[in-house]
Amino acid sequence: MTRYDEDAQRTFAPLPPTHGRGFARSWWGRAWLKALEDAAMDAAQVKTGRRLARAGAVGAVSVRPGRITAVVRDRDGTTHRADVLLERLSDAQWDRFLDLAIERSGHVAALLDHDMPPHLVEDAASAGIDLLPGLGDLEPECDCGAWDHCGHTAALCYQVAGLLDQDPFVLLLMRGRAESAVLDALQSHGGARAEEVVPRPDGVDAAEAYAVGDLLPPLPAPPGLREEPGTPLSLDTGTAPPPDVDPEALGFLAHRAAAEAHRLLAEALREGHDRQAVAAGPDASQDAVRLAAADPEPDVLRRLAEGSGRTPESLAAAVRAWRLGGPAALSVLEEEWTVEGDALARARAALESAWDEDERPSLRARANHWTVVGAPHQLRLDRDGRWWPYREEHGSWVPAGGAAQDPATALASAVPSAGDEP
Repeated sequence: MTRYDEDAQRTFAPLPPTHGRGFARSWWGRAWLKALEDAAMDAAQVKTGRRLARAGAVGAVSVRPGRITAVVRDRDGTTHRADVLLERLSDAQWDRFLDLAIERSGHVAALLDHDMPPHLVEDAASAGIDLLPGLGDLEPECDCGAWDHCGHTAALCYQVAGLLDQDPFVLLLMRGRAESAVLDALQSHGGARAEEVVPRPDGVDAAEAYAVGDLLPPLPAPPGLREEPGTPLSLDTGTAPPPDVDPEALGFLAHRAAAEAHRLLAEALREGHDRQAVAAGPDASQDAVRLAAADPEPDVLRRLAEGSGRTPESLAAAVRAWRLGGPAALSVLEEEWTVEGDALARARAALESAWDEDERPSLRARANHWTVVGAPHQLRLDRDGRWWPYREEHGSWVPAGGAAQDPATALASAVPSAGDEP
């Protein structure tokens, strides 16, 4: 004969009106409501029940094995007794459930912490033990005469979802066993005593969160991008910094990190970003140039030059290139490569067609550099077939403009206009 805790009963005081928030926050509370909403034949009655529950129209809720009961008051003041029945577990099912609870570390601790581990529910379901109600498992009874869920039984279910949030043992009581009986049985089955349980760390195990599946609410829409990056916290604490910490340099890095994060987020939110190849991030040498391009204080600039193995002059040229075209322009400045095969044929064809015969400059080629004979101007070819203009200044070649597909257009950028500095 199946042993139920027939005398076990818990009564919960009426809850106040709940405007502006959901009825269930826990995944098991949402599963309870899903069983109601999926099975109800009349969606309008479910909405009525939700309104009644929000208005605080559900009286004290009585929970006992196999049944929950409450008096629900209609908007016109009439009252109805509403019951919802749920099948109780057999003794064999309870024994198997208790065995499952002590098989995995943390299940007993979770229950004692008034949490319902998803893995425990999954393991029980695999063993033929349904703890949570499924489609059609919540059987309604109401003295209003409705044969399916009415507004009164729906309101009762919404109210119970909030109770389940607070204490999953309410569900176990509906399935046939009171909390004290469950804990005693866990102890007799070899489970840990409450005082021996090690508290679980805050948070939710990733595997358990994933197991919740479609019971979790959808993620909120991402917030809109601010026009400007945020301002890092001030490092001015009023105390002297440690000897190996430079607050000025640290503050500069924090500001640049915020600006770079804002730029990357803007790119990620741009339409079509998901169809673009992921670009490699800058290496340490390139990143030093990126930071130097933000015009830091002289001491920080000096440290960036030293850290990247550059002189102040070569770092200035690198910054100039970076501002013209980022990593691609920096590569053209600092890397020389041999143009061969098809790339060389395309480069020669581009140079041949860029000018009329009587206007074509005399060019001397070396690797990917084409220097104008007798003039301080140069063209450099990148690996994507683009031409970059260079100009000789103080004995060094420096970037003179952005890239162009046409070498004549690029070379014109290298010739200074009237008023430009030499």
